Amino acid sequence: MTNQPNTRIRLFGNLHTLRKERGLPPVAELWLPPEGRRADEIAHALDLPLSRIEGVFCNHTAYSLDRILKPGDEIAFIPTGVPGPHRFMLGIHAAGKGER
Repeated sequence: MTNQPNTRIRLFGNLHTLRKERGLPPVAELWLPPEGRRADEIAHALDLPLSRIEGVFCNHTAYSLDRILKPGDEIAFIPTGVPGPHRFMLGIHAAGKGER
């Protein structure tokens, strides 16, 4: 018996494009255990190259890829290439330095 998906993960920018090129939707759904999983493990499970991911939004806050994500969290991977001013405004710069 397989577990039903309990978490939605949104993908933007080059990650969105990558999913479309693979014939997949830009929103992934997968099952997370109650204790959660690290964002980098989830990226690996979705076959997303870490070189194209800068961080992860979890419940509207930017974090590094070592963040534990749990069922019910609102998740979106942050693609590389976000312009400078937006990096600061969205908290991506700080997340990349592990300041969250």
